[in-house]
Amino acid sequence: MNPSIPEAISRRVEAILDSRVVESKPVARGYTPAMRFVVRTADGRSAFVKAASNDDTARWLLAERRVYERIRGDFLPRMLGFDEAPSPILVLEDLSAAHWPPPWTPCRVSALQAALERVHATTPPDGLVHVDVRGSILNGWSRVAADPTPFLSLGVVDRAWLDRCLPTLVRAEADAPSRGDAMLHFDVRSDNVCFDGDRAILVDWNWTCLGDARLDAAFFAASLAAEGGPSPDDFLPGEPALAAMTAGYFASQAGTPPPFPGSRVRALQRTQLEHGLPWAIRALGLPTPATPGQRTPA
Repeated sequence: MNPSIPEAISRRVEAILDSRVVESKPVARGYTPAMRFVVRTADGRSAFVKAASNDDTARWLLAERRVYERIRGDFLPRMLGFDEAPSPILVLEDLSAAHWPPPWTPCRVSALQAALERVHATTPPDGLVHVDVRGSILNGWSRVAADPTPFLSLGVVDRAWLDRCLPTLVRAEADAPSRGDAMLHFDVRSDNVCFDGDRAILVDWNWTCLGDARLDAAFFAASLAAEGGPSPDDFLPGEPALAAMTAGYFASQAGTPPPFPGSRVRALQRTQLEHGLPWAIRALGLPTPATPGQRTPA
């Protein structure tokens, strides 16, 4: 057996798939410390394995399992099995041969939008929390106001610009629509999206919740632009409050310490901020921030 997968996990995967694991390789995709592998079994099948590495990843895998058990749709990978004890292991269809963006094409953007429409039209399972429960995601500029130091440490704006524009940003994010009963994926990023032919598939369903359907597109808009897709203004036009809210989330997160050693998520959030903040500035008619070494006009 390839030693890349721990033997104890391999044995449990073999019990789920009822076949011996003859090959495995680690998967680097993802921004959590969960363990990820693609395995091949003696009967010729392959599967994707995600295993918990701590209490947080165990909780997320349990939440993800509930979605796979209760929802059916072509926007989901097939769940092949799950083992909860002594720590959760989720086994899914192997999508490593699918196309994982970038690059983005107009056809793939349209396919993802169509898949999200099907997600939002799906009857949600019982027990999903409403997005308002995750209030810290929706009030980023308020948190920047309470402690601007992490955001200012990024150097994307100066203090004069923040003092001038923060009240407008806080008011705008408070007006962002969140109420709604659509089922949201709520973690739409390119590493969570792949394409199998014309089929757009979303993975990592541990943040699934209820809310306004526009939230999925809003939080995806900045990363899509960063990867060569359409600008946020074209992808989700006419939504200044959503532009402010999503930029506020990245502004409140990107300058904070990483959630675990080796995490790459703050760099990702910095990139999303670099595209999301200009979107909010354009949408709200705010002044352009000074470049490093300049001062924002009074």
